[in-house]
Amino acid sequence: MPEQPVLRVCALYPDLMNIYADRGNLLLLERRCRWRGIDFELQSSGLGDELDPDGADLYYIGGGQDRDQRLCALDLAQVKRDALHAVAARGGVILAVCGGYQLLGGSYQLDDERLPGVELVDLVTVRESGPRLIGNVAIEVELEPGDRRVLAGFENHGGRTHLGAGTQPLGRVLSGHGNNGADGHEGVRAGNVIGTYLHGPLLPKNAWFADWLITAALGLDAPLEALDDELEGAAHADALKAAGV
Repeated sequence: MPEQPVLRVCALYPDLMNIYADRGNLLLLERRCRWRGIDFELQSSGLGDELDPDGADLYYIGGGQDRDQRLCALDLAQVKRDALHAVAARGGVILAVCGGYQLLGGSYQLDDERLPGVELVDLVTVRESGPRLIGNVAIEVELEPGDRRVLAGFENHGGRTHLGAGTQPLGRVLSGHGNNGADGHEGVRAGNVIGTYLHGPLLPKNAWFADWLITAALGLDAPLEALDDELEGAAHADALKAAGV
């Protein structure tokens, strides 16, 4: 008999980086795996824990408050940096949301304090004067050549993220603010490393994106078995409507 497939997910700092229902992303991944007969293993890596770059197929980090983000920034840079670079080098999937996204780059400037990033992608984030960027958002993405789709979610961030020259955004803003409210870009993508400001949580509002992550993390050549996504489709439609798209 063929070996039962299993998706191994590692959540970084689940006790500290989990606001705006971001834990729902992990729950949806688990459900969509189990509905297809794919086993699901969830592990966590907290402050001070060494990270095994081969121990999971998908590494996930959510968003957090400034105090918690400071702690995680130092730990990422001092303890987990090399392992995360090894994950990215072998094509492993890394999904970072909001605060986690801000720490993928070179630094996050908070007034007179500079938080280090893990430098997986060329970007910097700066807490600039002005209002927080808050509201429903929709972006157009092209995860596979010629296959354009729309991700919808909710953003709430004071930092403005600026991508380096040649760095690929995750998508084009259709509605909302995106990375900085000015350049029309949202998120970042470097291979299977993806960062985004979209909360809501993201995956329950975009089940098709969860399936893309599962496929990429498992290295599958064939598409996943289709599911009855009537409710998931309605959630996606509501999210698009909320964003005015």
